[in-house]
Amino acid sequence: MRLDRFDLNLLVALDALLEERNVTRASKRLHIGQSAMSGSLARLREYFGDELLVPLGRNMVLTAFALGLVEPVHNTLLHARSTISRKLAFEPATAERRILVAASDYVSTVLLAKVVSQLAALAPGVVLDIRSPMQDVFDRFDRGNIDLLIMPEQYLAQSGSPRIKLFEDTHACVVWSGNHMVGDSMTFDEYMGLGHVTVHFSDERNTLYEEWFVPRYGKQRRVELSVDNFGVVPLVIMGTQRVGTLHRKQAEHFARYLPLRLLDTPFEMPPVVEAMTWPEHLNDDPAILWLKDLLIQCAQP
Repeated sequence: MRLDRFDLNLLVALDALLEERNVTRASKRLHIGQSAMSGSLARLREYFGDELLVPLGRNMVLTAFALGLVEPVHNTLLHARSTISRKLAFEPATAERRILVAASDYVSTVLLAKVVSQLAALAPGVVLDIRSPMQDVFDRFDRGNIDLLIMPEQYLAQSGSPRIKLFEDTHACVVWSGNHMVGDSMTFDEYMGLGHVTVHFSDERNTLYEEWFVPRYGKQRRVELSVDNFGVVPLVIMGTQRVGTLHRKQAEHFARYLPLRLLDTPFEMPPVVEAMTWPEHLNDDPAILWLKDLLIQCAQP
């Protein structure tokens, strides 16, 4: 199909080339041969009268003209895909849809598990693809590769997309039930005297918790073990004299199944506010609207 002499079949190839900046990677992304992608690039160069991709050392870079195409081409495809997949009405019982949700294992434990249970009864054909937020989560979100993103509200401010608050949570200290170093309550000095299990999601030395804790209290906790998700903390605390600091909802969940004790934190911590956001091109998507309402309902205490 052509529009103003432009072959619309080339639009998807153009988007892949602009994003990947490499013919081989773009061809793999679209599951076509490298020669076919090279042919598409040649036709695009002829149409625009611009090289679009030029070699720089061992890499390829976009020309100034191509850089100006990145956002409008990508947004055009996002809106086109949204329009094509949209139906006049969304019938949960018969709908078939895969929705990618980026959320931490904490959110999966205290909220998404309820949502998945509801989906099984109300919309069995709606499949949630739940992924932990990766370092480039906002880039993926901006490219339309994530349908719903759930994170602490302060981190979503940078996205600029619409967002809705889901729930608040406080914090609790978690220890093994056989921990003889901790009584029914804990002082700040006792807390600092224990070995700690902490959570971090990158290769950085300090965790976000440490970045918040140290400037306020002027002390560094003795971290004896680091893990990359919240759900592992209760498991590695059992049988030790260590302590973990978790969101209370998740701590209460694990305490129902494991020999753990929960104590109040011996210092003030601001509550965490979890919110969800979605790309603007999905604002009117009936399936997303329905799922957002379900998330809000399941987030109620």
